[in-house]
Amino acid sequence: MIVRDLSQAEKTDRRVVSKGWESTRLLLKDDAMGFSFHITTIYEGAELPMHYKNHLEAVYCISGEGSIEDLATGQVHEIRPGVLYALDKHDRHVLRGRTQMVMACAFNPPVTGREVHDETGAYPLEAEMA
Repeated sequence: MIVRDLSQAEKTDRRVVSKGWESTRLLLKDDAMGFSFHITTIYEGAELPMHYKNHLEAVYCISGEGSIEDLATGQVHEIRPGVLYALDKHDRHVLRGRTQMVMACAFNPPVTGREVHDETGAYPLEAEMA
């Protein structure tokens, strides 16, 4: 059994801070669950173009408001508490934080813990990380 406390994990290297967001990775590849699980904060005013070419992601909004734009269709979906979106087709998208948003995120395959977005908005596969 794995039990972790978010407030304790935030004080470790499981917390990653980048431009426009920060994320505490509560479950990682080494936990051998088949997915990783993160609590991610999107900062107010952030505009984050992303494209997870190597991962599938599901995201549930806990608090805050914003939007996600599907770059293939131009469709914009509002995000607020209780809304989930799943990037089931490696969708290119832009995530915008109208207010600070706290999100629960699951990634498959799981991340190792230190990933940040590359120039294309993707996380590299572990094998690509040097």
